Amino acid sequence: MKIWSTEHQFSYPWETVVKAAMRKYPNPMNPSVIGVDVLDRGLDSRGRLHSHRLLSTEWGLPGIVRAILEDGALFNKYYTDNLISVDERLVYHPHPDKPDVTVLTQEAIITVKGVSLSSYLESMMARRMSANARKGWDAIEWIIQNSERENVPLCDMY
Repeated sequence: MKIWSTEHQFSYPWETVVKAAMRKYPNPMNPSVIGVDVLDRGLDSRGRLHSHRLLSTEWGLPGIVRAILEDGALFNKYYTDNLISVDERLVYHPHPDKPDVTVLTQEAIITVKGVSLSSYLESMMARRMSANARKGWDAIEWIIQNSERENVPLCDMY
């Protein structure tokens, strides 16, 4: 298991960023995300919005990683499609001192099971998540800027 985290600040108010985040996929910066399903969405007793989404991705793993995963599955005479698991948590909150700034905290637990070199693969996935995080931030900026440029308001969250 590998734990990954990062933080980013958007120069927009919380409401703007969260509305853009709800419309984040599809976008040209993250073509690997091929599907999004909302499993659950609601407000908690403190008025915080919680959204549980399942993202389907095609990351196109490097050839060496595919070979390790395939060789491990063939050698052990089993097949499963749940070898890699990423449980990611994103928290958007207003900056405590700057009302027009939103802070995003991202955390992920990456688990690779049933193959040799799982620690190496988890570290590789963490590096890839770091690169993809920037694409996600760029996607939110792109959504906000295109909405402003076209003078189209971001849709309501509900």
